Amino acid sequence: MSDERVLVIKRGFDAPRELVFAAWTDERSAAQWWGPKGFTSVSCTMDARVGGAWRRVMRSPDGTEHRARGVYREVAPPERLVFTYAWEDEAGHPTHETLVTLTFRDIGGKTELTLRQELFETVAARDDHRNGWSDCLDRFAAYLTQGR
Repeated sequence: MSDERVLVIKRGFDAPRELVFAAWTDERSAAQWWGPKGFTSVSCTMDARVGGAWRRVMRSPDGTEHRARGVYREVAPPERLVFTYAWEDEAGHPTHETLVTLTFRDIGGKTELTLRQELFETVAARDDHRNGWSDCLDRFAAYLTQGR
């Protein structure tokens, strides 16, 4: 496996990990923060159990819809969440699939989140996701601090 096609992001949140984990597994919560800056949630469905599916449709500021979906592989509250991630093409078929692993570490009532996504087809695809996830995690932090 090539480390250059793996994305790892660590981020701290001023919230207990039970709350942080819940916000990642509740579709009403995720609809409020999921996506890069300026994107809006068109739809968000999540069946956060092993074998359950998730699907999101986001609209970019220019009006383009972006669809992604996956299946939960591991759901271990409040410590770990693992799911597949694939964009959908125009016909609604999944494209290249990656695996996202989230670990939630308690640090004195706050949470350290580690996001690992692998294996991208290219370094450019990894970098695009780094930018998207960074924006998304900024929105997530704002969601957590604005009273949920």
